[in-house]
Amino acid sequence: MSIPSSTRLALTAGAASVGMAALLVVLKLWALGQTGALSVAASLADSAMDLMMSLAAMAALIYAAKPADEDHAFGHTSAEDLAALGQAIFILISAAVIAFAATQRLLDPNSAALQAQEHGILVMGLSVVLTLCLVVWQGYVARRTGSKVVAADRLHYLGDLLPNIGAIFSLWASASFGMGQIDSVVAIGAAVMLSLGAFRIGKGAFDALMDRRADPDVIAGIAAIAETWPGVHGFHDLKTRTAGSRIFVHLHIELEGSQSLREAHDIGAGLRRAILNAYPQADVIIHKDVAGET
Repeated sequence: MSIPSSTRLALTAGAASVGMAALLVVLKLWALGQTGALSVAASLADSAMDLMMSLAAMAALIYAAKPADEDHAFGHTSAEDLAALGQAIFILISAAVIAFAATQRLLDPNSAALQAQEHGILVMGLSVVLTLCLVVWQGYVARRTGSKVVAADRLHYLGDLLPNIGAIFSLWASASFGMGQIDSVVAIGAAVMLSLGAFRIGKGAFDALMDRRADPDVIAGIAAIAETWPGVHGFHDLKTRTAGSRIFVHLHIELEGSQSLREAHDIGAGLRRAILNAYPQADVIIHKDVAGET
């Protein structure tokens, strides 16, 4: 099966995201060993989360390029939600460990001072530059392909810039003024941000596994297309559910009963193409009813 050019382009963004996250994890592990800074540890945990999320996003893009099979008639995208729940749990545990260690250090007057701050600043500064480059590329790919997976991954990396900048500030304050306590404060703030992100990811995954409906704006957009489509006299039973990056849409449309089967088919097929053009991540099933007899 040939892979569409838009999918190949999206896969390049996914591969770049995975490679970048893996590189940042290695760099921050080295920086943590050099400095002992908890703010760097928090940024490391965030990059580890990025790596897992980027791997999940890459898997989702690969799965999206595969057709449904006999055992999975609706595809395999729910695996993305299961992975997201696991990620959310891991993130919460990491955030709790970082916050506990930071609090202990903040309350301990004899805690060890940070070391080799310049090494940490160099690594964190490099991570900011690399992240910005990745965000620019992901933005280009998201605009060209309309991939929601790439767009979501890009949004997450944009959110990573703040903890990285916070780590740079805490290392600079420690090196310049001996204010090592700022490292613990920044680490606690980063842990809170990690926790909020984990709850958001976990809630989204749980909602998808529970067949929660699509975003109301998406539902309204589909309804607007259906109610103005030529040949459609009305519609009902518009139902949606989400699974991973996919939106499954079921829709009943009301057509003139005296027209031929070919004419009815063409109306339904045209409407389905219009919905897919507006929402490429959708999987659409349209049922045809006779107007006035529903």
